[in-house]
Amino acid sequence: MSKTNPGNFFEDFELGQVIEHATPRTVTDGDRAVYGGLYPTRFAIPSSASFAAEVGLDPHPVEELIGFHIAFGKTVPDVSLNAVANLGYAECRFRQPVVPGDTLRTQSTVIGLKENSNGKSGVVYVRSVATNQRGEVAIEWARWVMVHKRDVAAPAPETVIPELAKVVDPAELDLPAGLDFTSYDFSAAGEPHRFGDYEVGEKIDHVDGVTLTDPEHMLATRLWQNTAKVHFNTEARPDGRRLIYGGHIISMARALSFNGLANAQLIAAINAGAHTSPAFAGDTVYAWSEVLDKADTAAPGVGALRLRLVATKGRDESMTLRGEDGKYAPGVLLDLDMWTLIPR
Repeated sequence: MSKTNPGNFFEDFELGQVIEHATPRTVTDGDRAVYGGLYPTRFAIPSSASFAAEVGLDPHPVEELIGFHIAFGKTVPDVSLNAVANLGYAECRFRQPVVPGDTLRTQSTVIGLKENSNGKSGVVYVRSVATNQRGEVAIEWARWVMVHKRDVAAPAPETVIPELAKVVDPAELDLPAGLDFTSYDFSAAGEPHRFGDYEVGEKIDHVDGVTLTDPEHMLATRLWQNTAKVHFNTEARPDGRRLIYGGHIISMARALSFNGLANAQLIAAINAGAHTSPAFAGDTVYAWSEVLDKADTAAPGVGALRLRLVATKGRDESMTLRGEDGKYAPGVLLDLDMWTLIPR
């Protein structure tokens, strides 16, 4: 009897199935340092312990996406080891800051299944919850992933597509305890722009670009203990190329968005996200954002900006999301809708 794990295929999933993922992972300041080496991030709160303390966040949190990648990585061996691609996200809530010393573990529940028309793969919908060492929810999200079938003759399950909210209600955003932007240091943060300076419908070209390499994305993916074959093994895809982990594109775009949104300090929620095209080593990633909505919060001096963050392969100065046919424009890699917290 084999002791190795080939990963789950589409026909192995059942609606309502609960999966406890191995292994718990403790966050360290090393994660912060390597993350900063991989991505050109400069947001003041995760960069500076003193800045974070001055706005009420002590101990010093890491970037929200560090916690997300670690928690997400736990799900890969059970959910997406045999994935064709991760397709999208919804209802992602950052319930509380993650700090060095926190140990995250993740549980997922299968909430939907749909076999593809080709009979060779299907889409699995899961809701995942990451808790810390005290059993408190740190992060939760829904995602859907296309997974290969082991046996194309296996019968298709009943199709169940879950209803997921298009946007997290801003009144229900989780605000970090003690967060207070009333004495916010704009000079230290790097830009003067605050909540009132942004208008709904405004688009911001983040200008800078980064060319992707295999060593960097493979290091990042291993850092989060994400074992999906398509990111490492050139024999896992017919084209012989390593697929860049979608989270690598998210973090790259978020880091690039500093230029123009330096004060959108914290991600409170990801309303929706779609990896619209694959990315590979040699592609150069740029980003632009659109302000979708604005909302007040109960935290002193804190407003919420709903942003569409778009990553593109090659710079698109026209900042076009979709063509006249309604399909994503060529070169769009990521369409991410999120709530961020910014000083008023």
